[in-house]
Amino acid sequence: MTTPGQKPRSASQEAAARRGPAGPGRFMGGQGAEKSMDFKGSGRRLLGTLRPERRLLYGVLALGAVSIGCAVAGPYVLGHATDLIFAGVVGAQAPAGATKQQVLEGLRAKGEGGVADMLSTVPFTPGQGMDFDAIGTVLLWVLAIYVVSAVFGILQGRLATTAIQRAVFRLRADVEAKISRLPLSYFDRQPRGEVLSRVTNDIDNIGQSMQQTTGQVVNSLLTIVGVLGMMFWISPLLAVIALISVPLSVVVAARVGKRAQPQFVAQWKTTGALNAHIEEMYTGHTLVKTFGRQKEAAEIFARENEALYDSAFRAQFISGIIQPAMMLIGNLNYVLVAVVGGLRVASGALSIGDVQAFIQYSRQFSQPLTQVASMANLVQSGVASAERVFELLDAPEQTPEPAMPERPAELAGRVAFEDVAFSYEPEKPLIESLSLKVEPGQTVAIVGPTGAGKTTLVNLLMRFYEVSGGRITLDGVDIAAMSREELRSGIGMVLQDTWLFGGTIADNIAYGAAGATREQVVEAAKAAHVDRFVRTLPDGYDTVIDDEGTGVSTGEKQLITIARAFLAQPSILVLDEATSSVDTRTEVLIQKAMARLRTGRTSFVIAHRLSTIRDADVILVMENGSIVEQGSHDGLIAAEGAYARLYQAQFAEAVAEVD
Repeated sequence: MTTPGQKPRSASQEAAARRGPAGPGRFMGGQGAEKSMDFKGSGRRLLGTLRPERRLLYGVLALGAVSIGCAVAGPYVLGHATDLIFAGVVGAQAPAGATKQQVLEGLRAKGEGGVADMLSTVPFTPGQGMDFDAIGTVLLWVLAIYVVSAVFGILQGRLATTAIQRAVFRLRADVEAKISRLPLSYFDRQPRGEVLSRVTNDIDNIGQSMQQTTGQVVNSLLTIVGVLGMMFWISPLLAVIALISVPLSVVVAARVGKRAQPQFVAQWKTTGALNAHIEEMYTGHTLVKTFGRQKEAAEIFARENEALYDSAFRAQFISGIIQPAMMLIGNLNYVLVAVVGGLRVASGALSIGDVQAFIQYSRQFSQPLTQVASMANLVQSGVASAERVFELLDAPEQTPEPAMPERPAELAGRVAFEDVAFSYEPEKPLIESLSLKVEPGQTVAIVGPTGAGKTTLVNLLMRFYEVSGGRITLDGVDIAAMSREELRSGIGMVLQDTWLFGGTIADNIAYGAAGATREQVVEAAKAAHVDRFVRTLPDGYDTVIDDEGTGVSTGEKQLITIARAFLAQPSILVLDEATSSVDTRTEVLIQKAMARLRTGRTSFVIAHRLSTIRDADVILVMENGSIVEQGSHDGLIAAEGAYARLYQAQFAEAVAEVD
C-alpha cells in the first residue's frame, strides 16, 4: 500500500520549482480574475440537488397546503365572530318585538339612510343581545383551525429539513469524491485554504440558505394563492386594489436584487481568499516569525479583511433595502384597502366582519411578498456559494481508470521509462525522450540540481501526473493500463515533507498496512529507530499527536513515516530525501535499516547528500529534465563529469564547514 507520505503539496515540489517562487498574490491567498455569475443556471442546478428527494418535497407541498389552507380560513371564520358580536350590540339597542326590516325603515325615515345601509348586512335580531354560545362555537373553530395549521406546519418543517440535509449530505459526499479524482495539478494552482473554504464555508452556507428559504418560499407561494382566492371570494373590487402593489413589488425586488448579486459573489470570493491567507500564515507560523514577516502578514490580513468587510457590507446593505421598501408598499396598500373597505361597509356592500377578514388577508398577502423579497439576500448568497462549489465539481479530473485494467502476472519491480516526455505547461517542456530501465532489486539514485526533474520522475511513476508522450511500464505492463490503486498498492513512498494525521503514533505507523498487529508496528518502529524515543513518551505508542505532529520533533516525524514504509513492505520503494531531517548518527542507522529494507526491492532514492547514495546500483544525474549521466559512484567519479562536479562541490563545502 502506498504510504501517505505522498501529500499533494509535497508531491508537487518539482512543479512548484519549475513555476518559480510564489508571488505576492500567492502569499496573499489571492486568486485569478472573477468569473461572471450565472445566477439562473447555478440556481437551477442547486434546485436539482433536491431532485432525489421528490417524494419528501411532495409531502412538504401537501402538508404546507393543509397548513396554509387552515391559516387562510382562520380570518374568514373569525369574521363571523365579529359579525355575531356586532349583531348582538345592534340587536340589544333595537326595540324588542320589531323586525329587522322595520328597524331599517325607521332609520331611513329619520334620515339615517347610511346607517340603515350599513346595518342591512348585519344579521341582528331586535331586542336580542349577543349569542355567546354561537360566538364561543366560532372561536373554538378558529382555535382548532390554527392548531391544525401549526401541527401540519411542524410536520412540514421536519420533512423540509430532512430533504435539505440529505441534499447537502450528498453534496458534501460528491465534493469529497471529486477531490479524490482531481489531478495533482489542480492543487498546485489552488491555495489550500481556498479549497477548504469551498468544502466547508460554502457548503455550510448553501445548507443554511436552503434551510431558511425552501420551506418559507413554499409557504409564501401557497399563502399568496390561498389569500388571493379568499380576497376575490369576499370582494373582487378590493382584491383588484390589493393586486396593484404586486407589479411594483416585483420591480423593486428585481432591481435591487440585480445590484446585490455581484456583491454576494465578491463576498464569498474574498472569504475564500482570507481563509487561504489565514491557513497559510497559521501553518507557516514559525517561518513567518523566523523571517520577521509578522507585520507584512498582518497588513495582508487587514487588506483581505477590509475587502471582505466592504463586499459583505455592500451585499447585505443593498439586499437589506428590499424588506423596508416592500413594507412601505405593503403599508400603502393596507391603507388603501382600509379606506375603500370602509366605504363599502358604509354602503352596505360588505359586512364589518368581511372587511375585518379582508384587511387581515391584505396583510397576509403583502407579508409573504415581503418575506420572499427579504429572502433574496439568502438566495443570492446561497447561489453564489453554490457556483463556487459547482466550479470545483466541474474541474477537469484525472484521466479515468481503464475499463479493463491490467496487472502484472507477478510484481517483481522491473520499471522501464520508454521515450517519456512530460511538461507541466505545454509551452515549457520539462522531460523529453527520457528512457530508463531498472531491474528488480536495483537501487537507483537520482541526483541533480533543484528543478532538474528528479521528483517529477517519481510523480510520473506514481501516476500523480500523466506522461505527455512515451510510456512507463511495470513488469512489462503499461502503468496507464493499470488502475491507480493497483499501481500504488505496491509502491511505498517517503518524502522529505512528512505527513501525519491526528491519532496515535501506532495508528500513524499502521496507516500503510491495514490490519497490522501491534507486534508488527513495534517491529517496524524498531527497524526505523522510532522505538527508542517512543518508549520515553508517557503513553508510548498510544501517544496522541495532531496532524502537525505536535509533541514530536521534525526528525522524529520523519522516522515515523519511514517506519510506515517498513511496515507496508512494498515491492517498490521511493525515498525522496527521506533522511534530510535526522541527525548524522541516526542517518547512519537508518541507512543500514534502509539497506535491509531495499533488499530484493526496486528502490528509487532522490538525494542531495551524495554520501548517502554511494552504494546505489545505478546513479542517474539529471539536468533540465534529461539524464545526462548514469553509472556507479566510482565510475561517475572517474568520468569527471556532472556527478563528479556535484560530489566535489559538496565535499568542498563539507570541508569548509569543518574548518
